[in-house]
Amino acid sequence: MEERQIPLQSVTKVIGLETVPSTQTLAEKLAASGEQEGTLVLACEQTASYGRDGHPFSAAEGGVYFTLILRPNKPMSALGSLVEKTAEAVSFTVSSVFGVKTKAAANGDVSAWTVKDHKWKKMGGVLAEASAEGDYILLGVGVNINNRLSSSAKASSVSLKQLIGTETSKELFLDELLENFWKYYACWLMSSH
Repeated sequence: MEERQIPLQSVTKVIGLETVPSTQTLAEKLAASGEQEGTLVLACEQTASYGRDGHPFSAAEGGVYFTLILRPNKPMSALGSLVEKTAEAVSFTVSSVFGVKTKAAANGDVSAWTVKDHKWKKMGGVLAEASAEGDYILLGVGVNINNRLSSSAKASSVSLKQLIGTETSKELFLDELLENFWKYYACWLMSSH
């Protein structure tokens, strides 16, 4: 069997903001004006964040929220598999770094097993949107790390802080996640779908 070297891409530019309505919306404007692949729009807090089907979600300070601009030259039909691969990268990162039992769903949801409640609770999600012309993809990721959850979200959601009992470095999590993501992304680029 022949060994294949997969060149890993990386973040080429970081736009870090304290508060933004939505990293996805800002990244869309940047991508439409020609911003390069690998640009990461990162926010400490989002005030008008949204997930699948435009559903709003709470993105309070303490979580990891970003949108990555990608230009993969793949058909729109491949978006679903990119969402799934990215959710797997998030799940793997939480499990491998923090020892938390997690699972990724094809729809982009990332859940963690809560020992206290004996059930799976959502701790993050992935959203991919493509331009109408298909020249870029906006890959949005939101993960509950140290953030407080809204009272309406507590029944079905959980933060990493709740799971491990202490705050953790968002920077450490983001570094590990991006390192894992680029590996999953490289495999996705090489896949037929």
